[in-house]
Amino acid sequence: MRVKQLLAIGLLSAGFVLASLPQEAAGQGKFPTKPIQVIVAFQPGSTDIVLRPFMDHMPEYLGQPLSFVYKPGAAGSLGAGIAAAAKPDGYTVLGSTQSAMVILPLTHKDVTYTLDSFAPITCFVDSASLMMVQANARWKNLADFVAEAKKNPGMINFSSPGIFAIQHLLVEAFCKEAGIKLNHIPSQGGGPAVTALLGGHVDMSVGSLGTGFPHLKAGTLRALASFNEKRVRAIPEVPTVSESGFPVVSSLIFGILGPKRTPKEAIDTLHSAAKKVLENHRTSLMERYEKLGVEIFFLGPDEYAANLRKQSIFFEKVVKELKK
Repeated sequence: MRVKQLLAIGLLSAGFVLASLPQEAAGQGKFPTKPIQVIVAFQPGSTDIVLRPFMDHMPEYLGQPLSFVYKPGAAGSLGAGIAAAAKPDGYTVLGSTQSAMVILPLTHKDVTYTLDSFAPITCFVDSASLMMVQANARWKNLADFVAEAKKNPGMINFSSPGIFAIQHLLVEAFCKEAGIKLNHIPSQGGGPAVTALLGGHVDMSVGSLGTGFPHLKAGTLRALASFNEKRVRAIPEVPTVSESGFPVVSSLIFGILGPKRTPKEAIDTLHSAAKKVLENHRTSLMERYEKLGVEIFFLGPDEYAANLRKQSIFFEKVVKELKK
């Protein structure tokens, strides 16, 4: 009888201990167990329009919804800063191009984070940056453009989405490689930069394929070269800047990142869900992205991190040169 009483007391004590444990520790399920917040550091209709075709399918494989939260401001650093400071549990991620993580910490002193403040998860797509001119421009190729620029230093104007935008920095790196000087006319975004070219206010514009694609298709603009590593599928006739003899390579890449110290389980689960989206919806994704002027560029956590690190090293040199 005494043994039974002791056993009963022991079981009751064990039950009390289990009941006293925090709910997360006592019965925590695999990530995710609640909705995931995607912070977008820009206004709706820019970055998210590229992310959504991929990410709208991810809840099918996560078992939890994704909610987009827009935090525009300070060229993207506001939203990126919020994401970097979020609890590193996988339930808050940043959806962005590399401009927020790579360029802004190099060009803005008031940015409170660096590339090391993030844990790359998955890169989805990329968009080429193009050097574009009017369809009837006197330059038939990049060699013609460079030849005239050498004869008339600083006399050729070009527009970009803004000072220190990726496209602006790419042109500056190109100018150094080509030994030429161009006059930069910054705009307030990619659309206005192309509008300046269409209106004849500048001689050349550098912008994303997504921004210039409708005008290239309509025949009002012509691309001299792209800054991609390889020729772009949508415009295979356009050579890359690199194959034209100037080794300047970078594309605008779109992906998601968590705060530093995001658990590996969360990173792997999110990446796995994205990979399943690509495997099961590739055809429809390619069709949608073709209309947006972007291409699938799928990278896992390690590849994405290496890509961003490489770009950070490259752009740091360009920025230092500009600030001399």
